[in-house]
Amino acid sequence: MSVVGIDLGTYSCYIGVARAGGIETIANEYSDRCTPSYVSLGDKSRVIGVAAKQQAVTNFKNTICGFKRVLGRKFDDPVVQTEIQKSFKPNSVAKDSKGDVTFQMNYLGENQEFSATQMTSMLLNKLKFTAEANLKTKVVDVVVSVPAFYTDIERRALLDACQMSGLNCLRILNDTTAVALAYGIYKTDLPAETEKPRNIVFVDFGHSSLQVSACAFNKGKLKVLATAFDNQLGGRDLDELIVNYMCEEFKKHYKIDPKTKAKAYIRLAQECEKLKKLMSANVQPIPLNIECFMEDKDVHSSMDRAQFEELAAPLFQRLEDTLQAVLDSAKLKPSDVAAVEIIGGSSRVPAFKSIVQKVFSKEPSTTLNADEAVARGCALMCAILSPTFRVRDFNITDTQPFPITLYWQPQGQMDEDSSLEVFPRFHAVPFSKMLTFFRKEPFILTASYSPNSGVPYPNLEIGTFKINNVAPQATGESSKVKVKVRINTHGIFTIVSASMYEKYEGSDDTDDVKDSMEVDEDGKKKENSSVPDTVNGEQPSPTEMDQSSSGEQQNTEDSQETTDKTGDNSENNKKPVNKKNKKTVKSIDLPIESHVHQLTKEQLNLLMEKENQMVMQDRLEKERADAKNAVEEYVYEMREKLFTVYEPFITEDDRSQFSLRLEDTENWLYEEGEDQHKQVYIDKLMDLKKLGQPVVDRNREAQEWPVARDEMGSTVQQIKKFLDQWAQKDEKYDHIEKADVDKVEKLLTEKSNWFGQRLTQMAQLKPHENPVVLAAQVRAEKQILENVCHPIMNKAKPKVDPPKEEKKDKSSNKAEGDQNNSKEGSTPQQASKEPEQEMDVD
Repeated sequence: MSVVGIDLGTYSCYIGVARAGGIETIANEYSDRCTPSYVSLGDKSRVIGVAAKQQAVTNFKNTICGFKRVLGRKFDDPVVQTEIQKSFKPNSVAKDSKGDVTFQMNYLGENQEFSATQMTSMLLNKLKFTAEANLKTKVVDVVVSVPAFYTDIERRALLDACQMSGLNCLRILNDTTAVALAYGIYKTDLPAETEKPRNIVFVDFGHSSLQVSACAFNKGKLKVLATAFDNQLGGRDLDELIVNYMCEEFKKHYKIDPKTKAKAYIRLAQECEKLKKLMSANVQPIPLNIECFMEDKDVHSSMDRAQFEELAAPLFQRLEDTLQAVLDSAKLKPSDVAAVEIIGGSSRVPAFKSIVQKVFSKEPSTTLNADEAVARGCALMCAILSPTFRVRDFNITDTQPFPITLYWQPQGQMDEDSSLEVFPRFHAVPFSKMLTFFRKEPFILTASYSPNSGVPYPNLEIGTFKINNVAPQATGESSKVKVKVRINTHGIFTIVSASMYEKYEGSDDTDDVKDSMEVDEDGKKKENSSVPDTVNGEQPSPTEMDQSSSGEQQNTEDSQETTDKTGDNSENNKKPVNKKNKKTVKSIDLPIESHVHQLTKEQLNLLMEKENQMVMQDRLEKERADAKNAVEEYVYEMREKLFTVYEPFITEDDRSQFSLRLEDTENWLYEEGEDQHKQVYIDKLMDLKKLGQPVVDRNREAQEWPVARDEMGSTVQQIKKFLDQWAQKDEKYDHIEKADVDKVEKLLTEKSNWFGQRLTQMAQLKPHENPVVLAAQVRAEKQILENVCHPIMNKAKPKVDPPKEEKKDKSSNKAEGDQNNSKEGSTPQQASKEPEQEMDVD
């Protein structure tokens, strides 16, 4: 099983893998560990990653980056409109019939529409193939990172994209949580569970967003205390400041406006990004020069760090406010923070480090790899979830950044008693809660982010869930329905189960235990008179107390989660039960009809099929291009060597004809042969090789023949020497029988005659004539000769018994016999000890 973690960035991606040697990030086909988040569509196929980024200028209308920013969002979303101005200026972005974002691009010679989910699946597919090529195995299970501020809809859209690319996402992990895992799992000096935790702040200043997370570490576990973010503040916003400054400069000095030409604007943006990076390492002014920029004009300008920081002052203030917000939310002071770890491509800006030091009163730490920390954390999480890897126990408790409220009345009838904030802000994740309702008929629950929750999304609704098959009791009373709500490991809200409890005739309801929260038939929350003193070992807040009941508060984490369908785990129920009053309750599972913002199974299957077709088209186009390149390479190679290396091995007439044939093929490649089927190129190459391969073979044989000739001659001389020594009665070979020697002599004569004839024939050949014998044939004959003769030549002499010694006198024999008898006379126990001791030593 492969263990892969993917840092799916807005601008670039990294792949982390777990191997026997530990966690590492792998390189793509360009030997680069960074894969740009670019997709470029063409008339024949797609290119993704490095090759797509290279087409950002030449094929800008069909090359796109930053689609992750609009994943799961509607076209009218203000965030989408902002992204259209920032990231998708050259692209055609439209709204489909459902109001979703679509990218109109030219693919296979026709205009087609692609959703952000499809574009994301294309990128994931590329990353999957890169991992498979590196690991030499199929990749299915992965952990993928997302920004901490991703909402329920965006997370569901990412899961859809994973399925479309054939990936099983084991867990969606927040960026800063992945970084915290990569940091904490290797720490051996963390405080024990009973001690005060060590608080670490992680700041991720990336290409398009800022994320901050405060985490508490104890040995073997981490808990995310709070998060803060600015989803519209990143490195690209700093680039945009420089671009706008340069546009004004060029308007003033060169009377041109780069914003009117998409290609010029993209070139300027790329140069300004380089300028920003250079200013991070240099204080003096950095020049910016672009040749033939617009209207055949060369442009020149410069900027220094002081100018840049003055321009970026408003953005840096937003940065400072976000850093301060995480301290306020986590209720921490700068002195409570042990360290501040910074990552992200934009974390190298000197002003950013100064602001971090100002807010937290300590120097920011750069012990983590700024670019690869998220991917490494995702790979670690995948290793933890994988049964094939043994990883140090490390428990992770994430947090829910936005509060979630559940409504159980129609939209127009909602009031304060018809809703409940089931998961407040910064609630632990994953987590489950049990709610109890009293109903006579099916009812609908609506999940939504709480108003004024700071969600960067205009539509707060998460989904609606209809609880079906609810019926009244036999007595006509309302049935008790328990609903289990949950935020799962992906950070997605769902209703896991619903159960109706049916009382049998004669059952006593006085022992009924209320759950976390009860709602009566009128939709009113029922007051609870029996409230525990503590919830999970702590004094409950008023909100928690309203949700609690006598010992049945079931908001436990995944590892401790239980579902009590009979309501039988209260403290009161631990007392002896009177059989006359014993409850008789039947639990009935209820079907749940969910309506969430996610693709249906049918839609997903259609898009998966389309993605697979595009993958096949990419593969066919690659094979076609490889076949064409093979013809082109052969033409160039042969044309160069015909008049140099291969010149002696071809006649002048043949060389002239072949050279003309190569020239005609080259012209064909750039004219009617520009776009042909794969088989056409294969046939063209075979025709060329019919003429060229004999020349190549003669050149090869000219180099290999002398070596094979000398090897055969050496073997023949060696065997002749053996025969001469045997004939001279050399004692070294006097044990070898005459029959074996005759066998050697016969075979030697046969092979020597064959070899002698070939030597004469080869000496008479000209270089441009085909050889009468190949070097491989000579080596094969040599091998036959050695296989027969060498065993005979190297036959070992038989061993001769040593001469017998003279008999010793009787006295000495007797003495020896006495000694032997004394040894033989040892007890069986003593005799048996020796082999046992030897075995022990072994």
